[in-house]
Amino acid sequence: QVQLVESGGGLVQPGGSLRLSCAVTRSILTFYDINWYRQAPGKQRELVANVSIASTNIHYADSVKGRFTTSRDNAKNTVILQMNNLKPEDTAVYYCNARSNIIGFKGDYWGQGTQVTVAS
Repeated sequence: QVQLVESGGGLVQPGGSLRLSCAVTRSILTFYDINWYRQAPGKQRELVANVSIASTNIHYADSVKGRFTTSRDNAKNTVILQMNNLKPEDTAVYYCNARSNIIGFKGDYWGQGTQVTVAS
């Protein structure tokens, strides 16, 4: 079983920064694409960013492009979402998702979510 543990959420003022971390509890991050989602109250879950296994493909939602950066360190089993110039509309619960279609590692796993609140 793959477990994802997120940390780094909190309350920040508009224009501020937060750094979310997603730690994978087993040394198998190498086999998984990583997605960051968020869900605001009353809204559908939204894909914010994703990074492929070898970081060869990284994509961002238009709403966060230029402000958010995701990176992964497969050796440390950790994925980072750096969020800069935060806006009130970024307020949501952020989820880390690991997904793989590789034989022997197929699965779709989610972290518990971490709350990000942007308010003055």
